[in-house]
Amino acid sequence: PKPQHAITVAVSSRALFDLVEERRIFEEQGVEKYVEYQQDNENVTLKPGPAFYFVKALEHVNARLLELYPDDEERFDIVLMTNNHAQVGVRLINSINHYGLTIERFCMTGGKSPIGYLTAYLTNLYLSADSEKVQEAIEAGIASATMFTANKDVAYSDTQLRVAFDGDAVLFSDESEQIVKEKGLDTFFEHEQLNENKPLAQGPLKGFLEDLGKLQKKFYAKNERLNCPIRTFLVTARSAASSGARVLKTLRSWGLEVDEALFLAGAPKGPILVKIRPHIFFDDQMFHIEGAQKLGTIAAHVPYGIAQKYHKSA
Repeated sequence: PKPQHAITVAVSSRALFDLVEERRIFEEQGVEKYVEYQQDNENVTLKPGPAFYFVKALEHVNARLLELYPDDEERFDIVLMTNNHAQVGVRLINSINHYGLTIERFCMTGGKSPIGYLTAYLTNLYLSADSEKVQEAIEAGIASATMFTANKDVAYSDTQLRVAFDGDAVLFSDESEQIVKEKGLDTFFEHEQLNENKPLAQGPLKGFLEDLGKLQKKFYAKNERLNCPIRTFLVTARSAASSGARVLKTLRSWGLEVDEALFLAGAPKGPILVKIRPHIFFDDQMFHIEGAQKLGTIAAHVPYGIAQKYHKSA
């Protein structure tokens, strides 16, 4: 698909594949030994990494869109964005072909930061295993998250892309979270009820939810609502009664909807995510990422907003 109509998802090689062993060689023995190892193992297929099943699910959506809209180019365009050296490309290409993934666009920056290229590629979402690069991308205004592997193997849907989002500091700005951290829950509940009809400002992943919504509407237009290959979830620690209305009214004011909204009133997110089985779950707090990971959910950390300050000091 042509980039201007496409929803571009850039994935790093360590997000797409399991390169833990290779990374160890790179860190302990340096770049020359690393490149040599990758060349010697060119025909050894890499195992899936944390973003692998998400990418496969994006490609399933593309296949369904192609059936319904053969001439339309509004679908996912997956770019491999890596600071690997070009010599490592052969192993990556072999592994991509082995799994039958359609990733035609590679950007291999030979040790340089790929952030400038993300802008050039009009990237809608960037997933990496490198938290520093993700932080840079967020600061450059690109929706971005650090991928974490789940600690258990879980079966993922082959027929439906399932994406779960936290609310504050992910879909929405962190304005409400600042009040929780600085003034406590009671003040927060009061503030949210007073401002129930004032939409929250947007957060870093609002645009990606919007992209998913646009594609969902294309399926609805062909009477495929019940058979839609995309399902979205809001999984928030907010309580429905005391602070839920503002969130739902904000989404409505943006013209966006989520398929399922789960208000957990402070309960852990891990057990609910086990039931949802998302291909990816976006959250801004490492505490929730770790809880999700433990129970087998692939989680993506969005380093945005006030929680980062508290995470660093903790």
